[in-house]
Amino acid sequence: MRFTVHFRGSQELSRKAKSGIIYLLFASTTLSMYVLMCPCIMHPELRALGITRESDIHAYQRAIERCRTFGIEIVSLPCPETLFLGKDREPGTFLDRLNTSEFALLLDRLEGEVREIIASRGPPLCCIGVNSSPTCGVDTTYYGADHSGPERRLGRGVFLERFPDIPAVDVLAFACYRVYLAAPLFSSAERRFNAWLSELLADHLFSVYLPQDAGEEGCCRTAEAQQAMFARHCEALSGSDVVVAVIDGADADSGTSWEMGYAFARGIPVISMRTDFRRAGAHEHVNLMLEQSSRVVRNEDELLEALKSPLLLKNQSLIYI
Repeated sequence: MRFTVHFRGSQELSRKAKSGIIYLLFASTTLSMYVLMCPCIMHPELRALGITRESDIHAYQRAIERCRTFGIEIVSLPCPETLFLGKDREPGTFLDRLNTSEFALLLDRLEGEVREIIASRGPPLCCIGVNSSPTCGVDTTYYGADHSGPERRLGRGVFLERFPDIPAVDVLAFACYRVYLAAPLFSSAERRFNAWLSELLADHLFSVYLPQDAGEEGCCRTAEAQQAMFARHCEALSGSDVVVAVIDGADADSGTSWEMGYAFARGIPVISMRTDFRRAGAHEHVNLMLEQSSRVVRNEDELLEALKSPLLLKNQSLIYI
């Protein structure tokens, strides 16, 4: 049997073992990838009054955009709070208004409906929830204060916690998928490595801006072309969710260092990948200013973990090959 995976529409992607690492693949010739998404991400009016910020709306739109970009089907979860309390409701915790036998019965029914979807389609890539929600929180939830803990607690909301077998990710994390890949690009080896890393990130559902794809040779650029390229790169940097910087070598590439500093000044997270075993000193792997303004990882596996790749979420129906 040949194991392949269809991640982006009809485009077939395959993963090969590298550096002794066994990659995990679905045992299927073709899979229709889908996510279970909390409905308020698609319809923010379902949320409690006054809690949705403009930045939330932008993140919700990017999460949906990511799914569309990579051909991931969105299957909406039901909204227990709206079904039980109605729309245009004030914010509240689980203990405030939802801790009733009637609401528990509603959750039982809704869980059964979602389980039927999973049984017929197979496991989803993940659930996309909204942190702090009493029902659909992923990492935090407004449960309510009592003897066992504070009002806002770590853990899933009361609806998502019914699916411990399904990986879940907060919508704000899932929405961060636009990567600016900053790296030296002056030798064939550098450009090939950059292209390989860009393809790896795309395989993990990240949209990558790779400066070397500008396709212009430095010796042939006019002053106007250089200005246009600079503006194009700055625009891509400003529109990215995260910068991935390759900082191998005795000293980091000057252009890469500038791009890192630009991103840091604009509040854009920077993840630096340094596979080079040489150290800059006794206390740092690389230049102190670069190390302190970014998260340094040592290889592509640590990079994918730092980026919170959806394909690395635990508990998926995967097999070893």
